[in-house]
This record gives sequence, structure tokens and C-alpha cells, in this order.
Amino acid sequence: MPTIEVNGQTLYYEVHGEGEPLLCVMGLSADTVAWAPQLAAFSADHRTVVFDNRDVGQSSMADGPYQIADMAQDALALADALELDSFHLLGVSMGGAIAQEMAIAAPERVRTLTLAVTFAAGGAWARKLSEVWAERVRKISREGHVDELMLLNFSEAFYENEQGVEWVRGMMLQHPHPQPPDAFIRQLEACGRHDARERLGSLSVPTHVIGGEIDILVPVWKSSELAELIPGAQLTVIPGSPHGANVERAEEFNRAVLDFIAERAPTPA
Repeated sequence: MPTIEVNGQTLYYEVHGEGEPLLCVMGLSADTVAWAPQLAAFSADHRTVVFDNRDVGQSSMADGPYQIADMAQDALALADALELDSFHLLGVSMGGAIAQEMAIAAPERVRTLTLAVTFAAGGAWARKLSEVWAERVRKISREGHVDELMLLNFSEAFYENEQGVEWVRGMMLQHPHPQPPDAFIRQLEACGRHDARERLGSLSVPTHVIGGEIDILVPVWKSSELAELIPGAQLTVIPGSPHGANVERAEEFNRAVLDFIAERAPTPA
């Protein structure tokens, strides 16, 4: 099991394929398993690195609160260990917030930046949401938590496929490394504290913002705001897509990510 010690954490990671490196950062409560719909497409052209953030999957559990910027430093340290001087960077949801902090901290290392179904800032509303959601997560069963996550991530149309819903639900409930409630809460609270709005204007890296038209967890206006804050950013909205775009609309999501990288990638030094 490939792991590395960074910033007092143990990170589990996987490397797939060859080519220009693509570092992928996953969102709240999700781990490397959530990249399954991407791995074949991404690794056909890229040395694709996926990993578990602190507090999820096979990585270590934190011993207290932290910031999104701390998770960004985890990911940069992983890139160091894998000798990735520069890389294409993709972040989804919370992973998009992490990717923002990575690009702000080390812009010279990011060849292209793709920010999917994510947000520039949480703010007071998000902090209150994390407070209320955390209280509920402490009280409900794992089954109830999985059901809630699925409702927030998948569309009404998806739920018309009863067999598909039961398969995804079963996979989530049978996950061999379920996230403890306290770990979910620490990640959630870090999301609520994220705010890069005043710093995103400094970015000059080619940036692609991907939103989901019917995303109810991170509404599409958040994607529009993010694209407006980053000079020259390109905005793509996937029609009919919910928050879980990389799963429910995997083919369109994968093509959006890879096409932008192919079109905008600078020639490495």
C-alpha cells in the first residue's frame, strides 16, 4: 500500500499511467475510490496521481481542526515526494478549494488548473451550514448519512434508475474504510472557513472552472463567481449535471477536463 508521511499525516496515494502528470484532489468525504470513473480516461494520456486527503480513506485521521491551506500543503508535499516539479491540477468540490490554495501558494508548479463544482469562499452561511450539518451527523446512522450524501450529489433523473441507486448505495455502505463522523466534521468545518476571494486575482495559470447546471450542494452561481475572480478563466457548465458530475456525468466531465488540458497546456521547460 503506497503511503507517504507529510506534515504529520500519512497519505495513501496511487499513480496510474504515463505522460504529463495530472494531480487530482478529491472532495469532502470521498477518497481515491471516487476517481474510478476517471482513471481509465485520464491515465491513457497522463501520469495520473490520486490520493486520500487527511481524514478520509486509507490516509491518517487528524487529531484536531485544520484549514484548507493545510490540506493544500499535504498535496504539495506529496508532489514533492513523487518528484513532480510541475503538474496539471484538478480539484473537485472541497478538492477544488484545496487546488485553489495550492495554485496560490505555488503557481509556478501548476501547468493548468481545473476547478470543478467548487467555490471561492464559504462565508458565514457555510459556517452555519457546517455547524448544523455536523450536529446532525453526530446523531444519524451511517445509512442515513450515506442517503443524505447521495441525495446531495445525484440528480432526480439518477434516482429513476432504482438498480443504479441501490448499487451505488451498496458500494458506499460496503466501503472498507468508512469515514468516521468526527473526520467528516473536521473536513466540513475546514470548507466553511475557506476564503480565497481576495487572492484569486493573482493567478495567471490557465484555469478551467466546471459547474453543474443542477448542482444543489455547490450551486452553479458559485462556479460563475469563481470564474469571474480568476483572470482569463474559462467556464464550462455541464447541462443537467448535479454535484456528483464526475460520477453521474463521467464521460462529459472527463472530456471537459482532458480537452482543456490538451488545448491550454504549456510546453514544459
